[in-house]
This record gives sequence, C-alpha cells and structure tokens, in this order.
Amino acid sequence: MDSFHDEDFSSSVAWETGPPHHPTPSDPPSSSTQQQPYSAYTHDASPGLGGPDLGQAGFGGARSADPNSNANDAALAGPSTGQAVHDVQVRDGKVELEGTSDTFVSYLVCAKTDLPSYGSKTPSARRRYHDFVFLRDALVKDFPACVVPPLPEKHRMEYVIGDRFSPDFIERRRVDLERFLQRIGRHPKLSRTSIYQAFLESSEWNVYKHKHHARTTSTDDAPSGVLDSLSDTLLNAFAKLKKPDERFVVNVLSSHVSRTKLSSLSGDYEDLAVSVQGLGYLESGITEPLMRFERALVDFGSGVKDHSASASEGFLEHVHSLLAYSHAFKGVLKLRDQKQLDFEELSAYLSNVATERDRLAGGYGYGMGLGSYFKEKVESLRGGETDMSRAARLHRLDAKIKELQDAVLHAQETSSAFNDEVMAEHATFRASKRHEMKLLLGAFADGQIRMHKQSIASWDRTIPPLQRIYVES
Repeated sequence: MDSFHDEDFSSSVAWETGPPHHPTPSDPPSSSTQQQPYSAYTHDASPGLGGPDLGQAGFGGARSADPNSNANDAALAGPSTGQAVHDVQVRDGKVELEGTSDTFVSYLVCAKTDLPSYGSKTPSARRRYHDFVFLRDALVKDFPACVVPPLPEKHRMEYVIGDRFSPDFIERRRVDLERFLQRIGRHPKLSRTSIYQAFLESSEWNVYKHKHHARTTSTDDAPSGVLDSLSDTLLNAFAKLKKPDERFVVNVLSSHVSRTKLSSLSGDYEDLAVSVQGLGYLESGITEPLMRFERALVDFGSGVKDHSASASEGFLEHVHSLLAYSHAFKGVLKLRDQKQLDFEELSAYLSNVATERDRLAGGYGYGMGLGSYFKEKVESLRGGETDMSRAARLHRLDAKIKELQDAVLHAQETSSAFNDEVMAEHATFRASKRHEMKLLLGAFADGQIRMHKQSIASWDRTIPPLQRIYVES
C-alpha cells in the first residue's frame, strides 16, 4: 500500500467534482435568511461556491472522481495552515411565524475569518435547525473519510410535550449548535469548504440548497446501485477483517468510577450541621464555637448545592456531546474497515478465478468442490466439452481476471488513501477534543474555586473559636 502516492487520493477518496457554480444576483432571496449589515455576499470572490458534484460510487461505496476533484474547495481555501474560521457564535434564538403551523426557531450565526474568498471578515446569516442538518448531511456525503461533528438530537421530550419553543430549550439548542459550528471551524478541511462558506454568509441559502440538491441528485447512482451498495453493507456487517490494521483497532477500557452526587453531599453537610447543633446544646461550655461551626457547615452545604445546580448540567451535556463526537469517529473507522474488507474480498475472488483459469488451461475442467464436480458431470452428459467451448470459457475467465485486477487495484488505492485520511483525522479529532476538555475542565475548576472562595470568610470566622476550646487531659 505504501507504493501509492498522494495524487491517487483524489481519484478514490476526494469526492468533490464538477464545475464551479456561481449564484447570480438575479436569484431570489432566501425566505429563511435575513441580510445582516456586514454579511454582503460577493459572488466574484467566491470561486467554487456552488459546492461539490459527487462522483459515481465505486467498489464498496467508494466514490470515484476526477483527478482535479478538489480543485473547487482548494481554490476557495488557499493554504491549509491555521484556523480558517474562528470565533464562531450562534446567538439570538428567535421564534419565527409564531402562532402558525409553520413555527420554527432561527439563530443568528456570526464568525470571523481572514480568507479572501469571503465577502466580509465578519460573515453572518440567520439559519434554522434544518439548515444545520442540511450542512452536516452534505459534509458527511462529500467527505466520508472526515469526522463530521454530530448535531444535537431532535427526538427529545420537548417535541412530545410541545415545549420546544421555551427559552430554556432554545438556549440549550443554541449552545449545542454553536459547539457544532466551532468544531467544523477547527477542522482544517471542513472549515474551508464552499458549502460551509455559503452557510456562514449566503443571503440566498435556500436557492443554494435547491441547486446543491439538484446537482447531487443528478449524479447519484440508479436505484439498482443503491440496492447493490445496501447488500454489500449487509454482507460486510457479518464479515471480519483477515488482517486488521493495528493503527485502527479501538481499545475498549473498562474502569470502575466512584460516582458521588453533589446534591447528596450537600445533604450530608446539612445533617452534620444538625448533629453539631445538638452537640452544642449538650456542651454548654462550648456552645458558641459549635454553633459557628454549624453555621459554617450550612453555608458550605448551600454552596455545594448551588455549584452542583449551576455547573453539573452544562458539564454533563458537554460530556455527552463529546461522547457523540467519539461515536462519529467510530463510524469513520467502521467505514475504513469496510474499504479494507472490500479489498480483501476482491483479492480472494481474484485468486479463486485465477485458480479456476489455471485448472481449465491445464485440462482439469472445473474447479474443486462438490458443486464443480456435479457441474462437470452434467456437462459430460450433455455431450462433453469441446475445444471451442473450453476456449470460450478461457476467454471469459481472462476477461474477468482483467476486470478483477483493475477492481483490486482501485480498492487497494482507496483503502490506502482512506487509511492516510483517517490518520490525519485522528490528529484533528484529538486536538479538538483536547481543546474542548481544557476549556470544560477549566470552567469546572473555576466554579470550584469560586465556591470555596465564598466559604473562606465563614471558615475564617469559625476556626479561631474552635482552636481556643480547651480540652482537659
């Protein structure tokens, strides 16, 4: 696999093709977008903004494309160094068409960028949840080897009880959508795609979506191709790799984690305070110091409870989001295994056909096995095999071998390129995860520091009287 160079990658794993498409000023504006003061959409400065034109599906679902398939986004992105889009924010959740059956929530998306292809250094546009779904689906389809961040789940209890337009739900959704766009902004490839640029600044987003959908639909496979790929996926689900690559083996670690509910800990402090209060009534000589100790315990328990209520919910939601991000990476690993499995199965099939051809050329008739034995007997009962029929079979087998050799070579190129892409994705994923964990744990530590600082004054008033208690020996 090491013999294949980087130029082979664009023909097997680079999935963006087709001529660049430029929206025209005559296109009607989008109904779900609002023009912001600094979100001018310059068409001349946006080559390739029309988005990708997908190639046809190859063996095992790999898309084959032109050698220049990434030219559009490469021209759009420029050098792939540094973060292309930063300071992405989702804010101002607004309920649109309230009181009608078409009510939805739109969000203002703002960002900063230094890419010259953008019409503004501070692009902005208003988008709804379905627009985020369209963006992610398009990125997953165009870049199957990239780890596309997940979106917040839509099937929540708020949709059942009709509370999805409440301020609390809109705020939680806003935070999740902002995290989704920030992860794409940190990705060195996804952040430089034409569809991401259109999402951030296009005032004609609905027109862009329709054109993108029509373009990708026209290049999709026929229904038979979809059924073939589905059957291949079902068969590969029950197959195992013969030579798994150790670089892509997921190690599952199990550990027992001590879980303590902070709310229960707050109750324990309050129970201890009640006990200390009772002790103060019994010990008349040290009643005042014990009462101060009891008040300090109550204050500290209240601080723990308040910190738990304010910090735990956001912390857990972010952790769940990171777990969903990890599952997206596992999905890419499964797709990589499928590419390797396609290569192994095609290689085994080629070996079997070559063996059958060698046996036929040597005069041994059909291959080994019970089925081949019965097939040979039936052929002999029908009058035997002539030299002409043997030559015709040899010709068919030679043609099949040539076809399989090309397929094996293509599958090997695809698998090798997919391996290189997944290794690069792993580095990007780890860097993004470390960045988020640093911010997450830093915010949690800051909350702990604030909580303990608030209790310092109470303990400073409590400790000196306790130290003055004299205990007779």
